[in-house]
Amino acid sequence: MTASGSMLGSSAKAVACAMGALVIGSSVGLAAGDTTAGQQVFATHCSVCHATEPGVNKIGPSLAGVFGRKSGFETGFDYSPALKAAAITWDEQTLDQFIKNPGDDVHGTKMFVSLPSSGDRQNVIAYLKTVTP
Repeated sequence: MTASGSMLGSSAKAVACAMGALVIGSSVGLAAGDTTAGQQVFATHCSVCHATEPGVNKIGPSLAGVFGRKSGFETGFDYSPALKAAAITWDEQTLDQFIKNPGDDVHGTKMFVSLPSSGDRQNVIAYLKTVTP
């Protein structure tokens, strides 16, 4: 094999490895959601129980600044003992798992509404990332 042939072989291998990493990463990680669609899903499915304004608690706690917060510790909201004990730090993965089926994720939680659609969950999560206190 010539020097240029081995160089091409190395480049092709590098590209194949990079593409493989992207495929593996995308299947393990969560897809980026659409914040506008997420705001609409939140309005129709979540806003009855949750507000996005800081300190405004409804049936559920305010979700302003939910990312990085520990479960069961929003000031002024009476959480279930189960959610307090869960000690979950909310991020993309933990929110996705929880809102997919709250009762299966945290037995004894007060939350009973789920979002079975992966697309809806990813969109709501993208929207919640923009909601800061």
